[in-house]
Amino acid sequence: EECDAADLPLEVGEMIIAETGKELVLGKVLAPPHEKEKRFILKAPKKVLRKATPEDLEQFERNRQLEKDTFRFCLQKIKEKDMNMKLVKTEVLLDRSKALFYFTAEKRVDFRELVRDLAAEFKMRIEMRQIGVRDEAKMVCGMGGCGRELCCATFLNKFDLVSVKMAKEQNLALNPTKISGVCGRLMCCLAYEFPTYMELKKNLPKVGKHIVTKGGKGRIIRQNVLNQTVTVQLEEGGDVTIHESEI
Repeated sequence: EECDAADLPLEVGEMIIAETGKELVLGKVLAPPHEKEKRFILKAPKKVLRKATPEDLEQFERNRQLEKDTFRFCLQKIKEKDMNMKLVKTEVLLDRSKALFYFTAEKRVDFRELVRDLAAEFKMRIEMRQIGVRDEAKMVCGMGGCGRELCCATFLNKFDLVSVKMAKEQNLALNPTKISGVCGRLMCCLAYEFPTYMELKKNLPKVGKHIVTKGGKGRIIRQNVLNQTVTVQLEEGGDVTIHESEI
C-alpha cells in the first residue's frame, strides 16, 4: 500500500510507523520514496509518522502473542454460544487501543454479547468486522493450484472483477475445480491474460464461420489463439490447420 513519506529519508527494508485515521500501524518499506503526481492519487494515503524504534518492534511482537490469546478466547466463546460465524483473524493495534476480530458468516450475526465478553476480558475497545471469502483467503494465505503463494496475499492490492467469460475466451475447461481459487471464487489470475487473448482474437475468424482455403471450402471448428491458427473441417472431408495469414 502506498503511503505519504513526507520528507523522511527512507530505505527499502526499513520499518516505519504509519497513521491511518487515529490508528497507528507498523509497516515495512518495499520501495524508496518517489514523487507522484496528484492526479494519480485516488484517495488520501496513510501518512508515515516516523521510523520504527526498537521499542515499537518489541511491542509489535508482544501484540502478536496477544492476538493469539484473543483468537483462542474468542473462538472458545463462539463455540460456547453456538454462534453461526467463522473467526478468521484477530489484530491488535500497535498501541493496544483496539482489537479487531475478522469473521465470515452466511447471515447477519448478533455479536453484542460476544463483544461485551471480549472487552471485559482484554480491557480494550473491540471491533468486529465481517469479511468475504476472498478477503479470508487474502488474510489466511496459502498455495494456489500453480504452486505459488496466493496472488491476493502477496501483491494484489484490490480484487478486480473476474467473469466466466474470461475463462471461455482462453478456451479453458469450465470445471469449477479448475478455474476456482481456494476461496471458492473464480481465480484472480484469469484476468491477467484476458486482454491479450481478446487482442489476438481480433485477427481470427470465429468458430463456425465458413471460409475458403487452399484445400477447398470448409467450416472453422477450432481456434489456437496463441499460435494464431484455425482448424477447418473441409466439405470434401478431412481437417486442415492453417495460419491466420493464409486465410
